[in-house]
Amino acid sequence: MANRILIVDDAAFMRMMIKDILVKNGFEVVGEAQDGAQAVEKYNELKPDLVTLDITMPEMDGITALKTIKESHPDAKIIMCSAMGQQAMVIDAIQAGAKDFIVKPFQADRVIEAIQKALN
Repeated sequence: MANRILIVDDAAFMRMMIKDILVKNGFEVVGEAQDGAQAVEKYNELKPDLVTLDITMPEMDGITALKTIKESHPDAKIIMCSAMGQQAMVIDAIQAGAKDFIVKPFQADRVIEAIQKALN
């Protein structure tokens, strides 16, 4: 059975890129969200196996969303997506419970490696 993944990014183009990589590699994308508040809602509704979560978003940023999801679902598997130069935020995210992080622009093999590592 394919692993179910929720993609969260405020840029539709980035969601499309990740979705494309995941689908080509046999993962099932069960939902998408464009901000942290939507991410929390969708997580509770869909209970995905894993979430890719952008750090910088309007409404609620990725780190706040990560902490909110982890509060009610301590076993949630979340991978952060960041642009170059967000190292401090990535460290905060890892300390808050993120499994890994991937850097934009995405490289398919790195995305798949991070997801497989987090799921195992």
